[in-house]
Amino acid sequence: MDRLLVALALAAVAVGVAFVLQRRRADPPTQPRSWEAPAQLDRADFDRPGAPWLVCVFSSATCSTCADVVAKAQVMESDDVAVQDVEAVEHAALHARYGIEAVPIVAIADADGVVRDSFVGPVSSTHLWAALAELREPGSVPHDCGGHEHTA
Repeated sequence: MDRLLVALALAAVAVGVAFVLQRRRADPPTQPRSWEAPAQLDRADFDRPGAPWLVCVFSSATCSTCADVVAKAQVMESDDVAVQDVEAVEHAALHARYGIEAVPIVAIADADGVVRDSFVGPVSSTHLWAALAELREPGSVPHDCGGHEHTA
C-alpha cells in the first residue's frame, strides 16, 4: 500500500510539473533586425571573388530607387572593385541567404567578405564614392564630408 501511495504522489508531482512547463511560454527565437545589410558576404557567391573590394547592390527590378542606386554603383567598377547588382527575382537565393527584406541595400565588402560599410535606401554618388575611398585609403575623406554614418 505504501508503494502505491508513493507512486500516486510521484505521478501527481509529474503531472503538476508537466502542467507548469506546458503553460510556460518559450522565449521567441532571436530575430535579425529588418532592413539591415549583412555583416559578412561569402565572396564566392558573387562575381569576381578575387577583387579586393565588392560593392553589392541588393535590388528589385520593380524598384525605381534601386535602379538609380545600381546605376550610381556601376560606375565604381574597376580592376580593384567588383560591382554586382543582386536583383531579387534573378538572385532570390542570395536574398534569402543574406536575409534581405528591403531594397535597395548596398554592402561594401573587403576581400574577406567583411561588410565594411553599407547603405539602406537611396544613396548619393558622393556618399558611395566617399565610403569606398575612405575604406580603400583611410583618412582620405574629411570627417565632415558627406555626413554618412557608418552602418557596418
